[in-house]
Amino acid sequence: CPPLRAGVKQGASEPDKRTVPEKGAKQGLKMDREETSKKGKEAETQMKESKPCSHCKTKKCASMAVPPAYSDLGKSAKDIFSKGYGFGTVKLDLKTKSQSGVEFSTGGSSNTDTGKASGNLETKYKVKELGLTFNQKWNTDNTLTTEVTMEDQLAKGVKLGLDTSFVPNTGKKSAKLKTGYKRDYMNVGCDIDFDLAGPTVHAAAVLGYEGWLAGYQMAFDTAKSKLAQNNFALGYKAGDFQLHTNVNDGTEFGGSIYQKVNDQLETAVNLAWTAGSNNTRFGIATKYQLDKDVSISAKVNNASLVGVGYTQALRPGVKLTLSALIDAKNINAGGHKVGMGFELEV
Repeated sequence: CPPLRAGVKQGASEPDKRTVPEKGAKQGLKMDREETSKKGKEAETQMKESKPCSHCKTKKCASMAVPPAYSDLGKSAKDIFSKGYGFGTVKLDLKTKSQSGVEFSTGGSSNTDTGKASGNLETKYKVKELGLTFNQKWNTDNTLTTEVTMEDQLAKGVKLGLDTSFVPNTGKKSAKLKTGYKRDYMNVGCDIDFDLAGPTVHAAAVLGYEGWLAGYQMAFDTAKSKLAQNNFALGYKAGDFQLHTNVNDGTEFGGSIYQKVNDQLETAVNLAWTAGSNNTRFGIATKYQLDKDVSISAKVNNASLVGVGYTQALRPGVKLTLSALIDAKNINAGGHKVGMGFELEV
């Protein structure tokens, strides 16, 4: 009979010293396996995310945005020169939307020099399920315009449209068939302007890659069998910087630079030159956002015409614009122009 150990009664089983260590070892092994599995899944996910695609040289693929249409090339610089000004006119615009989704836009303006008044009315309705948009316009020249467009129905990025106009006073009619296709790296379009003498074909294409943009625009007159328009454009677009150059019909040369200095300040410069002329036209413009409701604009060109503008949101949906054009060469001679605009959106 083996001797009894101190503190252990006879007949009582001796505790298993390996029970606690074995449980700890099993738990540790399980945690190690879970951690290894988790790291493996993370590594697999990272490999999938960083797997290069067929058109990207970098490890992570980020699809490039669709390039702008040819008419929108250099648009940021154009907006700095045009928006916020209304020299020589008093203008009122009103926009509203009905509960059924129909958008109404109406506007009226009066020329301070001639006193001639003009107005327009526009309605727009969208059928999102079918990708259709109906747009109708009327102006005080008694011209009726109707446009129907369908987008992303035949294929993603494809847009079809039919634009018609009618003048009741003269009976003049016109129609234009519009087509377009856009996707990463490209934006192309072709319009056919129907005419009894012979249709005119308008075509444009813009290609983009890593910020660089190249575009071509042409118009072919089938009645005369010759090019009526032949334009080229080249530019570069980054987050806060845009460069645009263009050649129109081989005689008009132009360029613009847009720079967003910070969240409040934007600047733009444009240049233009015509072959056979020694006169180079240029201008400088800037826009400064004083706060979320107020902005001021200023521009000057080589003819010493200085334009200033002031825009303020009086309340949500109500915006006031004041502008003035000053001839710096003939300040005392007069001929300066002022303008005022009032926009309502309800």
